[in-house]
Amino acid sequence: MSPARAERPDRPRAGFLGPAGTFSEEALLSSAVPGAVEPVALASIYDTVIALRDGRIELAIVPIENSLEGSITVTLDLLAEQAPAVQIVGEALLRVSHSLIAAEAVPLGEIATVISHPQVPGQCTRFLRGELPGAAIRPAASTAEAVRAVVAAKDRTTAALGTALAAEIYGGTVLREGVEDRADNETRFVWLARADTAGAGPPLRGPEGAQRRCSIVFWGPGAEHPGWLVRCLSEFARREINLTKIESRPRREQMGSYMFFADLDAGAEQARLADALDGLTAICEEVRVLGSYGAATPAR
Repeated sequence: MSPARAERPDRPRAGFLGPAGTFSEEALLSSAVPGAVEPVALASIYDTVIALRDGRIELAIVPIENSLEGSITVTLDLLAEQAPAVQIVGEALLRVSHSLIAAEAVPLGEIATVISHPQVPGQCTRFLRGELPGAAIRPAASTAEAVRAVVAAKDRTTAALGTALAAEIYGGTVLREGVEDRADNETRFVWLARADTAGAGPPLRGPEGAQRRCSIVFWGPGAEHPGWLVRCLSEFARREINLTKIESRPRREQMGSYMFFADLDAGAEQARLADALDGLTAICEEVRVLGSYGAATPAR
């Protein structure tokens, strides 16, 4: 048990993708009531969700979608397949700005390798193609881990894409700020809790958003037949429930077997959505509510 945990046993432990200096940590600190949770840095998104599933932490915050690169598929797959007892209980939106960071000040022409979290290079394609067209792109567990590794290696030919905060924490040198393709780059994070404790919810700053959101996943053998997905979606359309997002992911079975994720502008407790989910269940093999929660207000 950490000293902080011993002093404040009432504080729930909240896992995030570490180490210190990641966007996940920033999302946690900016969305939770100050001092209300005990942040716990973990090595990967997988480790974060599994630690919550297994009861080693009480809450978690993980990225689920980026405005430039789309969904964080590892998060979707974990919620659908490996952590069915974990639910989304809140969300947070974070403006994301990336910096190119090295161990020391070097000309961009000397950079031969750029490392970062796999989701990040796609958010910085214009900079990478225009300024570092010959650089090899290598993955790291997180943006902060990329910065830490670059600084520790002291290799003039290697740089990281990460946060300016990580550069400050690990002693790196920012070579270029704001290298993302768009200044309004934004990542959506979700707060998670186990289903048996989800009613308490995370201690978020400010009042919960007025708009309720429900995230679901569904699949069924009817997906092989024409019109099946239209029938599924019509359960929401005829009840005037707006879908803000829908996408498919392979179920990791035979080719052509998919599950469908959807975000709905309604809460699972609302009668019209409950009726729609009943209708969907009648034509699907599986319908699972991943969470019902207050939608975050987009940054302006």
